[in-house]
Amino acid sequence: MTVTTISPKNTDKKLEPESQPKLEVIAEIHPEPEQGKVIPLEEFLVKPADRMEWVDGNLVEKTGMTFKHGLAQVNLATSWKTYKNSSGQRGEVVTEVLCRTSKQGRRPDVAYITPELLPESGNFTAFSQSFPLIAEVASPEDSGEELFAKAQEYLESGCLEVWLLFPEARLIFVNAGQRWLLFNADEVVNTQTVLAGFSVAVSELLA
Repeated sequence: MTVTTISPKNTDKKLEPESQPKLEVIAEIHPEPEQGKVIPLEEFLVKPADRMEWVDGNLVEKTGMTFKHGLAQVNLATSWKTYKNSSGQRGEVVTEVLCRTSKQGRRPDVAYITPELLPESGNFTAFSQSFPLIAEVASPEDSGEELFAKAQEYLESGCLEVWLLFPEARLIFVNAGQRWLLFNADEVVNTQTVLAGFSVAVSELLA
């Protein structure tokens, strides 16, 4: 935004017909971008910005989601919720809800909270630890190394099981704290420790 003021050449005399106002341009004012702004983690957790994660002191927006990413996210969240209800295991399935890890403030694509860990108030701005069961869906902008590092971060912060979904490759990796299990497009993927008994064809999630 540019702020401009108009100052007459001579305020004591009547302006001559040929006289023109003198323009003075004041410095341009630009709003400070939110992304990349350094703020304390505690401040962010109290009043988090939409679609933002807190990574190494910076606000980072979750971007790069495609149709396949969104479809896989919805398919998994729906499958977990349907099974949770039918099996009577209670708890809640959420998408992109903020949680605090040992290092950062993250928004997992899909997460399941066991009934024992649900707050009595039934509401919260940021979960105090990693969710027990977490899934991240890879977008074209994500690197495999970053996703596996994020999964390890979850496992070190209270998470018991992590799923990594790769829609383009039609692969799913699952880790329950010991080793990675790989499930191909023609296989059935199942939970290892949380939401016991759940299974679904990889092809159904990554259509």
